[in-house]
This record gives sequence, C-alpha cells and structure tokens, in this order.
Amino acid sequence: MGNNPSKYNKIPKYRQKHPYYENRELSWLKFNERILDEARSADVPLCERMSFASIFQKNLDEFYMIRVGSFYDQLIYSKNKKDKKDNKTNMTVKQQLHHIFKETRRLTEKKDKTYDRIIEELKEHHIEIVDINKIKYEDMIYLQKYFQDSILPVLSPQVVGKKQSFPFLNNEEIYAVAAIYSGKREKIAFVPCSNGILKRLIPVLSDPNRYVLVEDLILHFMSKIFNNYQIKSSSLIRIIRNADIDVDEALDNEDADYRKSMEKLIKKRKMLQPVKLECYKASDEWIIYLLQEKLMLKKRQIFYSQSPLEFSFIFEIRDKLRGNKELFYNRHIPKIARDFVHGTSIMSQIEKADRLLCYPYESMSPFIKLLSEAGEDENVISIKMTLYRVAKNSQIVETLINAAENGKEVVVLVELRARFDEENNIGWSRVLEEAGCRVIYGLDHTKVHSKMCVITYQGKNKVRYITQIGTGNYNEKTAKLYTDLSLMTADRNIGIEAATTFSKLCMGEFIHDTKHLLVAPRSMKDKILEYMNQEIEAVHQGMTGFIGIKINSLTDKEIIDKLIECSKEGVQIQLIVRGICCLVPDIKGYTENISVISIVGRFLEHSRIYIFGTAQRDHIFIASADFMTRNMERRVEIAAPIYDEGLKERVRGIFHIMQCDTVKAKQLTKSGKYKRRDTKMLKVMDSQEYLCKN
Repeated sequence: MGNNPSKYNKIPKYRQKHPYYENRELSWLKFNERILDEARSADVPLCERMSFASIFQKNLDEFYMIRVGSFYDQLIYSKNKKDKKDNKTNMTVKQQLHHIFKETRRLTEKKDKTYDRIIEELKEHHIEIVDINKIKYEDMIYLQKYFQDSILPVLSPQVVGKKQSFPFLNNEEIYAVAAIYSGKREKIAFVPCSNGILKRLIPVLSDPNRYVLVEDLILHFMSKIFNNYQIKSSSLIRIIRNADIDVDEALDNEDADYRKSMEKLIKKRKMLQPVKLECYKASDEWIIYLLQEKLMLKKRQIFYSQSPLEFSFIFEIRDKLRGNKELFYNRHIPKIARDFVHGTSIMSQIEKADRLLCYPYESMSPFIKLLSEAGEDENVISIKMTLYRVAKNSQIVETLINAAENGKEVVVLVELRARFDEENNIGWSRVLEEAGCRVIYGLDHTKVHSKMCVITYQGKNKVRYITQIGTGNYNEKTAKLYTDLSLMTADRNIGIEAATTFSKLCMGEFIHDTKHLLVAPRSMKDKILEYMNQEIEAVHQGMTGFIGIKINSLTDKEIIDKLIECSKEGVQIQLIVRGICCLVPDIKGYTENISVISIVGRFLEHSRIYIFGTAQRDHIFIASADFMTRNMERRVEIAAPIYDEGLKERVRGIFHIMQCDTVKAKQLTKSGKYKRRDTKMLKVMDSQEYLCKN
C-alpha cells in the first residue's frame, strides 16, 4: 500500500520509557483522525464522506468540552500542586495539553484540505458553496436585497462600550466579529450568526444549486449592520466551552429534587469557561488580543481554520442529493432475525432456546414485540428495565407505557446523567411517571450504563424470567446505525441474578456475588482478570491460551498490565478496539503476542465481546462495558455469558470475520500509528458489508 516501514517503527519520545503504553488523549485523537480518513477515502461515497467530516468536527468539539475541559479544571483546582499525571505515559496535564493542541493544529489543517476536496467534488454534481467575494454583480445585488429584507431585521448586533459590556458568547455558536471605528476610538462588535431562525444555506439567484453560507453573508455586509462606523477588519469566530460538570458533587444535597437539579446543571454547562477559540481564516490581532483577554484564553487555545467553523449544513446538502443514489451507501434494511420464527409467540420461542440479535444487520423488532407481548400477557407480573439513551420517538417507551396501563408493574431506571442526552431522558422520565411506571434514577456517584431488561411471569409451578442483556442502548435509531448484540434468555440462573441486580439498584446498592453474570463495579474486573489467569495456566499446561476482546476503548491499567503479562506467558491475544487503545502491541518482550485492529466504517462498531479460551473450552460474554477504569469501577455494567453452543459459534464467527477485515480495519503498530493491512497477502474483506449480506 506504499507505507513507509520506518514511519510505523519509530517510537515517540513520551513513550520511550514504557513503549507498551499509549496516552489516552492522544489515542483518542488518532481515533478521530481515522474518522476523518473515511471523509477522504475514495471508496466511500461522496455524501457519506461529508457525514464523516461532520462527525469528526462534532467529536472534536465534545472532546474539548469534556476532556480538555477536565484538564483545565485540574489546573484550576491544583494551582499549588504538581500537575496530575497520566498514570501510564507519566505525562503531566500541561504536557498532555501541549500534545493535544499540537495534534489539533495538524488535524485542523487536514480537515480543511478534506473539506476543500469534498467541495470540489460537489461541483461535479452541480452543488457549489460559493466564495462570496467571487459572486457575479447581479447575484450580489440579489444577495444584498435578501440580506436587507430577510437577515438584517432578525440580527442582534452589539457594540462593546461603556454602556454595553462584553457579551456572553454561547458555546458552539458562530459570531461575526469586527474591529470598528467611531472617530478615533476603536471598538469591538459582535453579531450572532446562528439564532435558530436564519437558514444556513442561502441560494444564489442565477443558480439555485449555488449557495453562500449565512455567516459569510453577514460578515460581508457588516458595514450595512454598523453603518455609523468604519469597519477596520472582521472575522468569524466560535468558542468551545468546558462542559465537564461534576454531577455527583452538584447533586450531593439529598433533599434536592434530582430531576430539577439535573435541569439546572444542563443550563450551567452552557455557561462554563471557554477552552478553545476558533477563527475563520485570518483575524485582526487587536480582536484576537481582546478576545484572549476577555475570554481568559492562552494563545495556544486559539485555532485558525480555512473551512467553515461548523459543518451541520452538510446534512442539508445531503438531502438535496438524495436522488443521486451513487453518492450514498446502498440502502441497508435490517434482516428478519434468523433466530426467530415469524407469527409465533416471542416469549415461547425464548423459553425453548436462547436467542441473539445482531444489530444493525438484524431488526430490533423481535425485542419490541417481546415487550409488547409481555405487556399483554396475563401471566406477566413485572417488566424492569434500564434506560441510558432513548430514541426521540421511542416505540420501546410506548410498550412500557402500554404495559403499565394494562396493570403490569413497570419499573424503569432512567440514567439522567447520560452525557448530552440528559434533556431527552428527563422528558421520557416524566412521560413514564405520568403513565404509571415507577421511575428511579440510579445510584449516587455511579452511572448505570448496563443494558438489562427482566420480565417476571408466573409459570406452571414457579415464578419464571425472560432476561434480555445487550451491548447497546434501547434505541431504535441507533440500532440501525451501531453494531450491537442482544441476548434473550429464559435461563433461570441468569434471570435470578439479573432480577437481584435490579432489586439492589432500586435500593441504591450493588450486587457483590454472581456466578453467571459479570456485574461492575463489584464483580466484573476481578472475574475478567481471573479468566485471563486461566489462559496463562492453560499455556503452562501445554494448551493454547487465547483471549479475544472487542471493545470501544481500552484504558484500564490493571487490565492492560494483565494483558501484557498474558502476552509474556505466551497467550495469543486478538484485540478489536474501535477508539482509545492505551496498550501498544508488538513490543518485544512485552506485547509481541498481541494484535490490535480498529474498524471504522459505515456502522459505528459498538458491540463488546469477551472471549477467553479456544473453541473447545471457551467462555464467551457480550457486555455493556469497555475496558476502562470508569466502566469497571464507577459504573454499573453487565456482561452476559453465552451458553448456547450455536450462539457461541455465531459470536466466534462474527469476531473472526472482523479479524479478517482488510478494507476498514487498521492495524495498530509499535510506533502507535495505525496503518492499513497489506491486502497483497490477504483476501479483500469488508466485515460490515459481509455481515450485511450474510
């Protein structure tokens, strides 16, 4: 593929003491770069590439709001203490920020070039984003009139002066800013460009498929807005604010209404300290200096972009090109689940044998039908469920409401601290309560991230259970976009443990001892480490030791160190880690028996699979938990064992197919860089496309 071998062998300076560890934040930036690479990939249809570019930008915003925001919190709260260090690469907060800002500048430049490529290719399909300075005279006359009639009346400009203080700049909002003169006095002026009323794409008169961005139009006509001033210079800016709120600390008042307190926190998040200032193209030094001073930013927190500051308008362009099927992925319709027979009771099918759904390749409908059926069944006593992220128009919530209206006990644990989904979850919690469901909000200081549903019903002689445990949220929308697994079982042992886990949550407690489920924060990590030790013992007994893990992130040092120990002892380890991976493979004497791949493709790889042992003696789990310290120690997570031999074979097959991916998989090298696999020696395989068709 033309890769330079030395590029993938050189170990960076910050890793030289411990070359088998990678820094968490830098690993995340590499993951986001892999998303940006999809926006540049020739084998991705143009409109899908546009989506990847937008996802890259949105991801980076959230990274600064949460991760960079938390670093600045640490610096504020520990001014007289040494910076807190990353416990793997031994980098201080300041050192990590230095590398983050350096990488962000490189990625911003790459993003700008990617955007330029996309915009050039759009011209071939008769869509053009026009540079307003290159517009024809007659079009400019039209745009000026449009500005005067439709934009200027709804703008809220502000000149900063004695009577007008420096305005509060909203998080993620685009502003036109200008240095203006009135006599000899220089002032700064602001115009919000995204007030929810203005259209982002403004068509040009001579060709309705040629557009200018509304912020460019506002910037161009600043002299019409501030007509009593002389415009010295103007630019577009956007700030990103810290959104990392310590929810538990803010909610420590036991007498406070939890839901109302969360609503206040959501408002507070929008007001926090800026951590990043983005400027479109060049900007006046005086303006930058003043913004730095007023926003309390350092020069290193200021970034310049040659592309628009926000990419949401891309989706409007996508909609205009819907008729061009070749510009999109082929339409994927989830298949009818292979494990279910249409027209037969879902509950009775699960009673006969365990069932597995694989999203988005299979439809979520059997699970929704299960809930609907349970809500109507006279033998069903209760439905208990955890909700973390829910669709806007949720069929699942509707089935729970119907069950409650039919007299079933419906208990729903709604996690209000699901970041950036708090408002949606607050709304659903109200709807559920009003319908007669019992709603609880989880535990103090611990998010409930598990995906669990327990249906309790009266059997012939005793109470019975149908338990569903999954790797993804109860969200019909993401079930079409994310890869996830969902196990449904009538296994009594699993049902009892799941029901006990839920009862403990209702009492604000954790379950400590389980024989079948792995439940964080008390009985998951230790059992994972125990299974890894068993693979070391297998090697000592002359057998093949094997560990296969598919997760979103690997950051927990204790687990990483155990994987290194397993590698040293000769256990063969295959890791599929979509995002952050703080373990570096192929380091002689430490991780030479470990391979790591990341798959970034059409669907978001979200399922978690744990395999311990070879096929003859393996233990297989599907789980809600990544191998992160927060998942293992500060969240309620559940992993369910796969006992059915047919389902075990199926999960092993899915894992193997992803291991064979040569199209969307990138391999992590000892340098910490990701590279495409050499397809000369391997069969061309796109695992997601394969699973769509098979």
